[in-house]
This record gives sequence, structure tokens and C-alpha cells, in this order.
Amino acid sequence: MINSTQVSYFTFGAYFNIGLFKYLFFLIIMCFYAVIICANLLLIVVICKNRSLHEPMYLFLCSLFVNELYGSTGLFPFLLVQILSDIHTIYAPFCFLQIYCLYTYAAIQFINLSIMSYDRYLAICYPLQYNTRMTYKKVAMLIAVTWLVPLIGVAVTISLSVPLQLCGNIINKVYCDNYLVVKLACSDTRVNNIYGLCYTVISIIIPLLLILYTYIKIFKVCYSGSKQTRQKAVSTCTPHLASLLNFSFSCLFEIVQSRFDMSNVPIMLRIILSLYFLTCQPIFNPLMFGLQMTKIRSLCKSLFFGKM
Repeated sequence: MINSTQVSYFTFGAYFNIGLFKYLFFLIIMCFYAVIICANLLLIVVICKNRSLHEPMYLFLCSLFVNELYGSTGLFPFLLVQILSDIHTIYAPFCFLQIYCLYTYAAIQFINLSIMSYDRYLAICYPLQYNTRMTYKKVAMLIAVTWLVPLIGVAVTISLSVPLQLCGNIINKVYCDNYLVVKLACSDTRVNNIYGLCYTVISIIIPLLLILYTYIKIFKVCYSGSKQTRQKAVSTCTPHLASLLNFSFSCLFEIVQSRFDMSNVPIMLRIILSLYFLTCQPIFNPLMFGLQMTKIRSLCKSLFFGKM
């Protein structure tokens, strides 16, 4: 039996020898990371620099873009090193650090999207009371909750996983996953499973239920309201709903791959599916919100072409 003090590193079992193609994949991943950094930083600067965007909706968007940078940094630099490496291993402390970054990123994303749906619900269903219900103090509190709950919750998850006695050190992915680490345990994992279920309810199920409730209310108002109300709802909710569906389906791919036997699926497809929610969402959000929201689009144009 190998206990946790003797497991000094983990080995990734999803990598395979691609020869010189690894340099091509390195360039592709590097381009993805560069686009994510540039797109999200651009929108953060635009929102922070322009006082006309210091409204609740755009402040929640800024929090979303900061989270995209945070989650991407937890994956891409390490992934780039692994692509060029011949030995795909990671020291245990760095593995748990990566788990912490990626799990907090996913939880912050869900909570942030649920708060954005609540903000749109107030703006559409209670337009006259919006400014009194969504004050800057309340915005600051909601953003703090968005970040603090995952940061504390995942810290507890990691603290329960680190002491486990492990019977192996092979993780069948291209990055660290807490669920797969717990599956390697020889010791009792009931506490991990119970806490994991409770934390999933708090960080994912409750936000999704809140989103469902707010959209039901928004659709009711749109159905009984004027054409102008419907147009406002469509213009503000479309990018949010698209982002939510994209992230939810990508997380579903990730859960299916972790929980079920995917040995019949080609390994390259499994790698692409496992990286989807960490790669496409940070690119999808800036493009969707930047192109769909008129204020952001016009300010981006003026930033680059104003002097011309």
C-alpha cells in the first residue's frame, strides 16, 4: 500500500507519443492562450477605464473575465510544459494547486452566471426599482460571495484529499482532477464523498436553480409585456444564456469522462472534450459579450479607431 506521504508525484496517463506533432500542438495551445489573455484583458480594461460601464451588469462581467484569466492560468502554462515534455509527471503539491485553481474557476463561473441572471431578472421584471434593489454595496457583496464561497469550499475539498492513503499515482487525464485522485485512495473516502455532494449542491445545483427561476420569471414578463420589453430581454439575456449553455454542456462532457468508462472513445477526442470547458469558455465569453453588447462594442472600436 502506498500512503499519501510516499506519493511525491502523479503521472498523467492520457498523454501519448505524437512525435514532432507536439510542436504543432504547442503552437496551437499557445495561440489559444494568447487569444484568451488578450481578449479578456481588453474587456477588463475597457470596463474599468470607462465610467459609463461602471454599472452592475458590467461589473459582474468584469468579474467573469477576471475568472477566465484565473482559470486559464491554472491550466495553460502547465499544459504547454507537458506537451513538450517526454515524462508527463507532476509533483503532488503542484497537482493539488492545479486542482484548487480549476475547481474554484468552475464554481466561480457558475455562481457568477447565476448572479448575472439575477441582475437581469431585476432589470427586466422590476425596472423602476432596479437602482434601489441593486445598489453598489449589494454588487460588491455579491462579487465577494462569488469568489469567497468557492475559494473556501475548494480549500476544504483539498484538505480532505491530501491526507488520503493512495494505492497508485496514475491520473488518466492531461491535468489533475480531484475525483480521480480520490479514486486512487485505499482508505475510507466517505467524508470526501459526502462533502463533495454537499459542496456540489451549494456551488452548482443552487446557482442553476436560481438561473432557472429567474429565466422563468423573465419569460413570463416577456410573454405578457410590450415588444420593447421583449427586445430588451433578448439583447441582454442572449449572450448570458449562450454562455451558460456552453459552460454547462462542457462541464457535462467533463463529468461524463471522469465518471464513466471512455476507453472505447479515441484518446484524442477524450483529450479535446476534457479541455473544452477550460479552453472554449474563456474565448467564447469575450467574443459573445463583446460582440453582442452595444456599449462594449462601441467603446472597443473607439479605443482602437477613435483617433483615426
